[in-house]
Amino acid sequence: MIKADIVIIGAGISGLSTAYNLAKNGVKNIVVIDELFITSGSTGRCGAGVRQQWGTKLNCILAKKSIEFFMTANEVLGYKKDIEFKQEGYLILSTSKEEDEVFKKNVAVQNSIGIPSKLLSVEEALKVVPHLNPKAFTSASFCKTDGHVNPFLMSEAYYKAAKNLGVDFYFYEKVLEIKVNNNRIEEVITDKRVFETNKVVNAAGGFAKEIGDMVGVEIPVFSENHEILVTEPTTNIQGPMVMSFSKNIYCQQVPHGSFLIGRSNPDALPNHDISSSWQFLDEMAKTVCDILPKVGKLRVIRTWGGSYNNSPDHQPIISDIEGLPGFYIACGYSGHGFMFAPITGEILTQMILNKPLEDYTKELHINRFNNKEITDFEKSVV
Repeated sequence: MIKADIVIIGAGISGLSTAYNLAKNGVKNIVVIDELFITSGSTGRCGAGVRQQWGTKLNCILAKKSIEFFMTANEVLGYKKDIEFKQEGYLILSTSKEEDEVFKKNVAVQNSIGIPSKLLSVEEALKVVPHLNPKAFTSASFCKTDGHVNPFLMSEAYYKAAKNLGVDFYFYEKVLEIKVNNNRIEEVITDKRVFETNKVVNAAGGFAKEIGDMVGVEIPVFSENHEILVTEPTTNIQGPMVMSFSKNIYCQQVPHGSFLIGRSNPDALPNHDISSSWQFLDEMAKTVCDILPKVGKLRVIRTWGGSYNNSPDHQPIISDIEGLPGFYIACGYSGHGFMFAPITGEILTQMILNKPLEDYTKELHINRFNNKEITDFEKSVV
């Protein structure tokens, strides 16, 4: 048996950020457990974009605070490589008058907290990304401080910083049971050993619901497959991420020259499938050739799937649990856990150490779904 002050389940970006922040704040005997290895889940399968252009104020705040961290992450974490933080913006395309009005409201929310997004005409958008099809959209919004971060390098930076602070990692180890006695956590039991602990962080990503079930906590999330493709590398032709909610696409050229292009599947069923399909490739090819015909000429190298762990309002659940002290959750990011990871670790650390929390964090609590109608729903999702 191994004694731990806190056990974090999941070595994705949220678990790594939390481990680092706890250790930085003096917590000892931190254990991180993962069934596979760092980035083996949703983190390593994400689109690598980081944006602040959201429709809800809560998501805007989380994104803004996280991007502020990404700007100094190399120095703060003492990482000797480069996390490839590229701030060349997100250009989000509107395709109807109705969507134009939504974008106006979204930009007003973003500007209210200091996010420098702005509305663009078709002509102005073409100056940002000249190879757009001008007939494929009606207007756009643009934020120059949005961009890209390499998820593998960012995760490694957190991992190494946490290890340097004394965090212990156990890979290829599956959690089988969490023992609770008199509403108090006592043990985390894996297929290899037992950890004695009174505190657990559920950062299990797509499997967060199953971890909650182990302690009798019903977490209102579900996982579904979202697919991505990567093209052959080419010369640098596109700085910003090009995105459209109505056309169901995000498309970004990463630093080594390839394009990462993804979309959601409206017919996806809740499950843990992470395969890819010819139907995805077929639909994606049609959309890319319509919006970005120059990109449509590139060859596809491979495709893959990854889990979106969706909450009812498409906003994260970062919370303790009433009636089960010592159990904390970070899930329900609805496909955007990577870009919110820095602030996730900070919030959980403040929560666990009983430090003062900012008012907006109340909106992240799981209790917001208790017999309440959802009024603040994030619609700016692909």
